[in-house]
Amino acid sequence: MQKASIYFAIGTVISFLINYFFLSSQNIGLDLYYAVAFGFAWGLAYYLDTPNFSLPQKLGLSFAAMAVLVLVGSVLFDLKLAIPSILKFSTVFVAYYLIASFRGSKSLRN
Repeated sequence: MQKASIYFAIGTVISFLINYFFLSSQNIGLDLYYAVAFGFAWGLAYYLDTPNFSLPQKLGLSFAAMAVLVLVGSVLFDLKLAIPSILKFSTVFVAYYLIASFRGSKSLRN
């Protein structure tokens, strides 16, 4: 859990800095929200990357996380601005497991 928190923090900071300095949106709160979605995806993917979770559990938890992101985003901003957060989340989540699939252990933990 501690290492998953580190993945979350590093992913959030890197994503925020990229969004802030290179994409220069006018809404810093929205940049922070998207960065948290990105970091949340890396942290959750790392946390679930263990044989303790079955594939249906991983899928269910990732859908639940996306639902939370949409709910929080629609409360803080609006639904139109919340949707890109789940696109970022799902892209990072799939990328994590795609990269892991090329390893012999099928995990990035080992």
